[in-house]
Amino acid sequence: MKVKIDYDLCMGDRNCNKVCPDVFQYDEDQLLSTVLVDVVPAHLEDAVRKAARECAPGAIIVEE
Repeated sequence: MKVKIDYDLCMGDRNCNKVCPDVFQYDEDQLLSTVLVDVVPAHLEDAVRKAARECAPGAIIVEE
């Protein structure tokens, strides 16, 4: 699985960082979340899916 963020949609509310901090990090300079990994480790896939579901603007894109 891969994940990316549509920065045109990201509101920087940090919810994804709270749900899965091993994959998402908040960039204080850009006021946006960033993805820390190229490929999501299998044990974090459910957390990434949850973060995507809970992303209000739908900025998280999961590629299965």
